[in-house]
Amino acid sequence: MAGLTDKVKGKVKELAGEVADDPGLENEGKLDQAKGSMKNAGENLKEKAKEALGVPAEEAKEAAERAEEKTRRDRGDA
Repeated sequence: MAGLTDKVKGKVKELAGEVADDPGLENEGKLDQAKGSMKNAGENLKEKAKEALGVPAEEAKEAAERAEEKTRRDRGDA
């Protein structure tokens, strides 16, 4: 969400810079938009990493739980 806020804020600054003929404000707006895009890309990467790492971890956890349960049954604990 923060990335979207930066992108919108940047677009407003860029347009205000164009209207006011202020290249500095216009460039500041473009920079804010780029910052917003980078934040979005970072969040997307973070989510993809969680998805990629989460599945094997969850599968390993479930396998360990099944093995523990089987061991208890085999020993007669359960």
